[in-house]
Order: sequence, then structure tokens, then C-alpha cells
Amino acid sequence: MFRNLLPSLILLALVVSGSFLWVNSRGTVPANMASVDKLVSIVDTAADTADASAVKEMVIGAEDAKVTVIEYASFTCPHCANFHKNTYGKIKANYIDTGKIKFIMRDVYFDRFGLWAALIARCDGGVKFFGMSSLIYEKQREWLDGSDPAVTVDNLRKLGRLAGMEDDIMNACLNDNEMAQNLVAAFQENATKDEITSTPSFVINGKKYSNMDYDDFAKTLDDLLSQ
Repeated sequence: MFRNLLPSLILLALVVSGSFLWVNSRGTVPANMASVDKLVSIVDTAADTADASAVKEMVIGAEDAKVTVIEYASFTCPHCANFHKNTYGKIKANYIDTGKIKFIMRDVYFDRFGLWAALIARCDGGVKFFGMSSLIYEKQREWLDGSDPAVTVDNLRKLGRLAGMEDDIMNACLNDNEMAQNLVAAFQENATKDEITSTPSFVINGKKYSNMDYDDFAKTLDDLLSQ
């Protein structure tokens, strides 16, 4: 289930230095974590300096489509992975690629792993975002290693290489402190505004919907398109 972003979640991703340093150039993850009190202070500072408006919306489909779908999902959410494996591809083929709808993907962050995946997916200006997102969801069970953060990072890099990304570029994205802070700020702002309480969730032409299979999703879209 989705939760408000609390300092206890950010604790998983911050280091003693007070910066959003995710991984170093060798692919390891900083091991020495700060105290909770210190991390709360860091989170407060980040919230003051982050700029949600700097985060680019990831949009696919016709800009002037009659129906707009906003998906809220986490790269570490199994139900989100199932949606992308079983439903999204059909929606893309039948509604996005045909110009019937505009589709927007917005990230939800439960943990540092989901944020790392988002940084990789948006790497290089987000040119490969939708392809990378599909790959990340498809391979979720393979790259997500909760027992060893360094392994998880290396697994994400492997997916990036499959998409043609260079290690230097991915390292720069993973260590982009400003982007990480802005992504968290955008997540908080959007999820609060749309009252998102679980993932995946969808806002379709301004109305919130919970997870649906393809048949229910198609019926919802067809009803709106026929109006």
C-alpha cells in the first residue's frame, strides 16, 4: 500500500554527509547511515530546496487526446509490474498508439530501490523512459534484491546497458542529488493532490480509479471516448 513519505523511508537512502549520494562510481552503496534525528533534519532541508516543477512529466500518446490517463505506480510494486506485463501493452497498442488517449506515468516511492529505478529510467533526459520502464517492470523479480543494495544497483545498471546506456551516464544519474530531491517533491505533491492511497492507481479525465484488468480498463476508456 502507498504511504505518505516519512523520514523513516528516506533513512534508507541518505548518508551521513547530508547529501543524496546514492552510489559511488564503483557501484557500491554507502554503508554508514546517519542517525534518525540527523536524517529528519536532512529531509526537512531537502524539502525546502526541492523543486517539483522541475520534474518532467513522462507523457506518451496524442497531446490533444480526448482522454488522459495518469498512472501512479512504483517500480518495486508487484501489482504495478503485473499491470505493465498484462495490461499496459494492450492499452498502448489499442489506445495510445492509435491516438485515442494520452498516458502519463508518475512514480510513487516506497523505498530507495524504487527511486534508484526511477533515476535510471529517467536517465539521459528520459529519452528511453517508457522502454526502460517496461524493462524494469518486466525484470522486477530479477533486479530487485532487498538483501544487498549494491547488487540491486548493479542489476539496474545491467538493465540500462541492455537499453544502450553507458555506465558513466548511469552513475551520473544515480548520483544526481538535485533530481532525486525534485522527484521526491513531485511525488509528494502529485500524490497528495490526487489523493493516491494505493498502487497502481489511475486518474482518468480527473476521476480516480483503482487497479483494473484490461477488459475493465478498456470499458472505462471506451465509455469516455464515446461521450
